Amino acid sequence: MSKKIILLLLFLSPFLMQSQTMSVRGVVKDASNGDVLPGVSISIKGTTIGTQTDFDGVYSLANVKSGAVLVYNYLGYEVKEVVVNQETIDVLLSQATESLDEIVVIGYGTQSKKEVTGAVSVVSSATIEDLNPTRIEQALQGQVAGVNITQSSGSPGAGSNIRIRGVSTNGDSRPLILLDGRVIEDLSVVNPSDIESINILKDASAGIYGVRAANGVILVKTKSGRKNTDFQSILNISAGFQNTTREIPLLNATEYALLANEAYAANGEALPFATVSGLGQGTDWQNAVFETAPIYSIDYTLNKGTERSTYSLGLSVTSQDGIVGGSKANFNRRNIRFNFDTDLTDNLKFTSSTIYTNTNKKNLIENALGSILFNALNMPPTTSVRDSNGNFSLPPVIGTGIEVANPLAQIDNANNRTWVNKISGSYGLSYKFLDYFTAETRYQANYAVSTANTYNKVANFGNNNVFNVDLGTFTDFSQSFFDYTFDAFINYERVYNDVHSVKAMIGTSVFKTTGRFQTILTSNAEGDDLNSVIIGTPVLNGDGLEIFRNNNNGDNLVYDSRLLSYFTRLQYAYDSKYLFSAVLRRDGSTNFGPKNKFGFFPTASLGWVASEEDFLQDSDIISFLKLRASYGIIGNDRIPGFRFVSVLNGEAEYVFDNQLAQGIALGPIANPEIKWEEQKPLDIGVDLELFDKVNITMDYFKKTTEDLLVSAQTSGIIGVAAPGSSVPVVNAGTVVNSGFEFAIGYRESISEDFDFNVNYNFTTLDNNVTFVGNSTGIIEGGSFGVGQDPPSRMEAGFPIGYFYGYQTDGLFQTQADVNAHATQTNAAPGDLRFVDVNGDGVIDADDRTYIGDPIADVTMGLNLSFNYKNFDFNAYAFASLGNEIVRNYERTLPLTNRATYFLDRWTGPGTSNTVPRVTTGATGNNLFSDFFVEDGSFLRLQSVQLGYSVGDAALEKLQFNKLRFYVSASNLFTLTKYKGYDPTTSNGAPIGGGIDQGFYPSPRTFLFGMNVNF
Repeated sequence: MSKKIILLLLFLSPFLMQSQTMSVRGVVKDASNGDVLPGVSISIKGTTIGTQTDFDGVYSLANVKSGAVLVYNYLGYEVKEVVVNQETIDVLLSQATESLDEIVVIGYGTQSKKEVTGAVSVVSSATIEDLNPTRIEQALQGQVAGVNITQSSGSPGAGSNIRIRGVSTNGDSRPLILLDGRVIEDLSVVNPSDIESINILKDASAGIYGVRAANGVILVKTKSGRKNTDFQSILNISAGFQNTTREIPLLNATEYALLANEAYAANGEALPFATVSGLGQGTDWQNAVFETAPIYSIDYTLNKGTERSTYSLGLSVTSQDGIVGGSKANFNRRNIRFNFDTDLTDNLKFTSSTIYTNTNKKNLIENALGSILFNALNMPPTTSVRDSNGNFSLPPVIGTGIEVANPLAQIDNANNRTWVNKISGSYGLSYKFLDYFTAETRYQANYAVSTANTYNKVANFGNNNVFNVDLGTFTDFSQSFFDYTFDAFINYERVYNDVHSVKAMIGTSVFKTTGRFQTILTSNAEGDDLNSVIIGTPVLNGDGLEIFRNNNNGDNLVYDSRLLSYFTRLQYAYDSKYLFSAVLRRDGSTNFGPKNKFGFFPTASLGWVASEEDFLQDSDIISFLKLRASYGIIGNDRIPGFRFVSVLNGEAEYVFDNQLAQGIALGPIANPEIKWEEQKPLDIGVDLELFDKVNITMDYFKKTTEDLLVSAQTSGIIGVAAPGSSVPVVNAGTVVNSGFEFAIGYRESISEDFDFNVNYNFTTLDNNVTFVGNSTGIIEGGSFGVGQDPPSRMEAGFPIGYFYGYQTDGLFQTQADVNAHATQTNAAPGDLRFVDVNGDGVIDADDRTYIGDPIADVTMGLNLSFNYKNFDFNAYAFASLGNEIVRNYERTLPLTNRATYFLDRWTGPGTSNTVPRVTTGATGNNLFSDFFVEDGSFLRLQSVQLGYSVGDAALEKLQFNKLRFYVSASNLFTLTKYKGYDPTTSNGAPIGGGIDQGFYPSPRTFLFGMNVNF
């Protein structure tokens, strides 16, 4: 009997073996509209075996075991897994919203959102398209918790200051920005319509990128084509206009003359205006300066995919005039992008991305003493724009200082342009071998040439005015930059026993950047404008030398900086529940001497997907729950090059044969002991999804930066004040940023015709300096008024860059108040009463104290969107609470104009306790005090957009895939108590930020646009 059973088994064994494997085929379609999806990746889970759908969405895969799991992955769609139990498997894929299977870029690789153990935020192309920003930074502000963006100016083409989880250093606090893997200095070179996704690494997960990632990492991926697709064209057109959001209320001519007379009379001087009748409103300088400015943008994308290759070509043009100066402040950007990926063989892939950018920008004086807007606020309203001869009027001979000038004359005399040509490329090879290994090499490079021409023609702006030009000059400034990054690494990825997922990587990276700077100044230039200028004789710096400047590295003509790194990463997941990731990086930098050139920087993170546990798997409430934590050390080397060694790049004068000769000397003072600045980020986070509709992310973070690279305070005896020299760089400071991030999103489909999304986030931030290691324990910065001490400080026990000045306690109402108070020089009734902080009975510099800081306590963002039939709508608001701004745009001289709040000034006992009297006499009212510090909190409606998409029947007739029209408004309104133009702008300086010298406001913009796909 047993022999018969054995014979039967042997006879049936081929059939049993055959039944264990099968050929699977099917069609993959879009779940929303039934369209076939070509290029969908299908793989057998836990292996590298797979295939892709063809042009008709059809796929087939041989030798698939029964019970195996097929994974269907397509960019922009949720990942789907199907157990094999039949030969025909048709699949419907849903477009991704906040899918846990969404692929997240984490550095030298990707990971599903479910398995990410770091604090990583994603901004999709859909979000960018909804906001339709002129610059990419506008799509990040308020969209991502922990990321704060301030504009350095509202002028066209102006840069932005991006801070991730606070200000960590008094040096360079910019995050690392990577465009398709290559380093870019800012996002202005990128067309927002070209972006596929933006990933922000906010914690120790940024450590994989090493030294340049201490302030966080922003990963930008541009769009590419899809395999097995026909030509697809995408055309986006928008045009509109901009205007200012507000004008600061100023005195009219009559009010101005009355207050001027009052000020002169208070000091016993003759009145400047014998009569004020007939002066009327006078000149509204702000109205004369501000204008409605056009803006337009056109971009075109062409995508194509074959069985082995994908192509994507993008062209774009953007032009924007300024709300101050119009075409004199124009910014123009042209982009050409070409992405090409191909499978050279089944195992060898080639990827490439190339972008050419051309920008042209014209500039006006802004955000400074004597800027266009500064002068629009301070020019007397009794002065007309032009005199009786038709020439631009001059300010009064006395009473307005030497900086105040006719702002319209300044605009008319502005003749400059800066153009940049930049080509940026990323090219890589990826080779799969031995089933579980992938070797990759990437070469990324940037080359840019920037040229700036400035023509200062002969001009008279007033008596001894600092802007007067007696001799026409032409300046030609040129600079070129080249950098490259070479990465090579090997990945190992395998799943053991269906539960042990192991990913390992080892690699190296080389980075080099070089630059050349040159300025040539020529005199005797003549002509009406920059286009007609006639160049005269070169001025060799007035001393026989051409002018060479390198703002980053002393006075070098050329700079060269390099990094060499080795790194490894291990990622482990057990049954998709218990997650671990560790990175070790060794970075070397030419910015440090031989003893400290290299540093070791480890980071690690843990995660627990609690929703995979048995006690939560059947929960109707908790769809997903993940706890995670990360910690590590990341280095920072962002200081000028070669500060560890003495370099002959200073300037000196020598005597040879009784003749004075110009030469070189030692430059900045060297410090051979400088070493890496180290950042230690801690993050504890929770990712939660409720009812498959509500997504919540919470993070507590604490980021400690030690051994800050700061400028030492030294005696002038050692030569730091010599031309080309400067103080040495030392490691002497510690800053701690801590806070809490919270983000919640809710999505709901009410019916087939109506769905909506609501997203809200907020971030709290506590910035505290715990140590400053120079001789005084203080680092100063910023400027206020004329000739006053720096108003900002870095000091232990306070936020970095806090404001340091006099604290006020109302106004002196009577002489008895003055007599009873501590001795205050030149004090009289109606003057500010300063607090005697140290209690010594004398008001002096020792009584200055903390009076505010520019760092917001809380920032938050709110985004609302809905779709109803063919209509779509989205609105986005951003708020900042708890920061202060210094009002420094008032010149406060006898005959400069004033804001209307001076109408509520002190004119006698009890008339005011906030605004001091007006007088031309000496007082302490203009000393830096909290009188000039205001609450900078604000709530801004950042963007509103309403769109309409043409229906399917009309599209079929037009032979379009999509046709959408929209209208949008950005910066629609701002709620704030701040008196200045714009509470959102800042120069971004860690020490000296938040000081408003007449910031160019962000414009209110109205756009009309069209999106066409065909």
